[in-house]
Amino acid sequence: MSLNPPTEHQLLVFWVALLVILVAARVLGTLMQRIGQPAVVGELAAGLVLGPSLLGKVAPDVTDWLFPADDAQTAMLFTVGWIGVLFLLVATGFETDLGLIRRLGRAATLVSAGSLIVPAIAGFAVGWYIPGAFVGDSTQRYIFALFVAAALSISSLPVIAKILSEMGLMRRNFGQLTLAAGMANDVVGWIALGFIAGLAQAGGVKLDKLAFTVIGVAVFFAAAFTLGQRGVDTALRKVRASGDDPLAGLSVVVLTALSFGVITQWLHVEAVLGAFIAGVILARSRFASHQLISPLETMTAAVFAPVFFATAGLRVDLGLLADAETLLWAVIVLGAASLSKFVGSILGARMSGLPTREGAALGVGLNARGALEIVIATVGLSLGVLNDRSYTVIVLMAMATSMAAPPFLRRVLAGWEGTPEERKRLDLEHQLATNTVVTGGRVLIPTMAGMPSLLAAQVTGLTWPSESGVTLLSTGPTPPEDLVAYRNVLDGREVTHEHHERDDVARAILDEAQLGYDAIVLGAVTDGDGIVTPLVDQVLRESSIPVVVVRPPRNAGGALPWAFSRALVPVDGSRSSRPALEISAYLSANIGTHVHQLHITNRPNTRFETLLNDHAAHTDQARNILGETASIATTAGANFSTVVEHADNPGRQIVESAKELDTDLIVISGTSRLNAGTLFLGHTIRHVLDNTDSTLVAALVPEPRASGDEPDTEAAATV
Repeated sequence: MSLNPPTEHQLLVFWVALLVILVAARVLGTLMQRIGQPAVVGELAAGLVLGPSLLGKVAPDVTDWLFPADDAQTAMLFTVGWIGVLFLLVATGFETDLGLIRRLGRAATLVSAGSLIVPAIAGFAVGWYIPGAFVGDSTQRYIFALFVAAALSISSLPVIAKILSEMGLMRRNFGQLTLAAGMANDVVGWIALGFIAGLAQAGGVKLDKLAFTVIGVAVFFAAAFTLGQRGVDTALRKVRASGDDPLAGLSVVVLTALSFGVITQWLHVEAVLGAFIAGVILARSRFASHQLISPLETMTAAVFAPVFFATAGLRVDLGLLADAETLLWAVIVLGAASLSKFVGSILGARMSGLPTREGAALGVGLNARGALEIVIATVGLSLGVLNDRSYTVIVLMAMATSMAAPPFLRRVLAGWEGTPEERKRLDLEHQLATNTVVTGGRVLIPTMAGMPSLLAAQVTGLTWPSESGVTLLSTGPTPPEDLVAYRNVLDGREVTHEHHERDDVARAILDEAQLGYDAIVLGAVTDGDGIVTPLVDQVLRESSIPVVVVRPPRNAGGALPWAFSRALVPVDGSRSSRPALEISAYLSANIGTHVHQLHITNRPNTRFETLLNDHAAHTDQARNILGETASIATTAGANFSTVVEHADNPGRQIVESAKELDTDLIVISGTSRLNAGTLFLGHTIRHVLDNTDSTLVAALVPEPRASGDEPDTEAAATV
């Protein structure tokens, strides 16, 4: 073994070069953002500025010192860039929605095929008819043509991901389709490159090597989504159980990315594909959260990705375009690459029934070839398939398509918000992302309370989006034999079962809640003291996530309410009243429950019409509150009306309004606080809990508190 460290001078050059590249990339990236373009355009341009195209012409001695012809020096610098693209693809995979891509499956398949086949045909034609001066001396024309076909077919997943992310387009339908098609382009492109490299090296195809890659990739995908998913789930579960240590979570992310990257690199496909799949697997884990990936995203966006995109342009010498023939064919190759990718994407989109404008956006996004194209060109140069002239043409095409994609994409999408279905999905996703309780994350439902627990499951099934998974938790020496009733009321969503062999039910709930849940929905046994039983009390006092307590109607006689026709929801414009709005709005949207949004004012205006026509300050406040609540309900698709009442005692008014409106459900929310170690929910909530017979849903969000802080009992009384 020979582990020779770099010399002191090599390290000095490396650190200076890294500093210069990062500064140039960040400065030019910021300038591009100020003129409305993604930072990646400036980061790519930084390489052109520092390379032989500009700095190499103006100050060649500086360029030679910064970027010497030293393999070790080059390897150090480009390794930083490749680490950057590896991490960038992990973050991209984490944002990829396989469920959405699956729903768009036919479109993803046809767009991928069109964006591969049409550019491949165009590339082969260009490679066949281009003058011999561009063909490598040690290759045959048909091999050269195949190589150009592969070069024009591929898209750069890292550049596509960066563009979509910076432009806020990742969640658009075409954004997810672009990622899916880009991944397919890369896989097929690298396999094709291995096939062509075999032809170039041995004069024939090495079928064993090709079969190894094709079969290996298929096995890798199958193993990643089965054994790999289980391994990631196990690791992240341990991280959660040990207190959600961010360093441990980041270690799982990095180790998964490196492991998957090693496998795909070994299969003769780039490591970035493995990193992308690693991000997808991490995101699919029920124990994952966005906080898991955020440190990596921050560091990648600030340092690693700019370095990668800047180093991509360091090898490009635009001075070679001074030759008229080279310039002409550079334009032809650029035109053929851009037009064929654009046309192929539109054809695939139209065949799958997508709007033409969406197909155009796909064509523009997939047209970005980026640094991976430069890697392909470098391989072609090393194999003798390309010479200096054809290498420059291919690299120029890669840089030009990458830099042109953002402005053209912005132009294609100007004023177009997508189909009504897509707009509705995006609005709901935005609302779920800003919600407090109904966030679309996983829900924990303890099953120990009998019918109240089943009612909690029913409320969950009628309220949370179908994408939200549910875990049923049981305790005791033996697991329950029959959970069919729970699965029936939760039909249409993923349901898992966990069993804790312990008698301390509250501790079991709290321990399980650490493992990646967004809310606990807890059925409460009706007793003479509202719902605050010792079990509920302990869970509310110690839970770090929202707890939704569901109490059956007191006169139910053990029967499960089959539906809810009218619900009352108190609203006061505070953050603590938001969870009740969320629950009632989605419940109404799903089963048509009419929601009465009750706003209680202590002003003497008792008629709603008078309130809205009064221009006093309290009227503006009420109007803002009602406008916000209406917006939440409308976006969710709820059936609602507004009731405004005057009262000095909000709790008493809520109970009276529920009786007057004959509601069969009250949804209320607030914060759970500790007062000298005792749970305090507020006087209003307490009064409602003790004085209503209707089904009651109380959403209680733990208030962040520092050790030793005394609660504000007046604030805690908010509805």
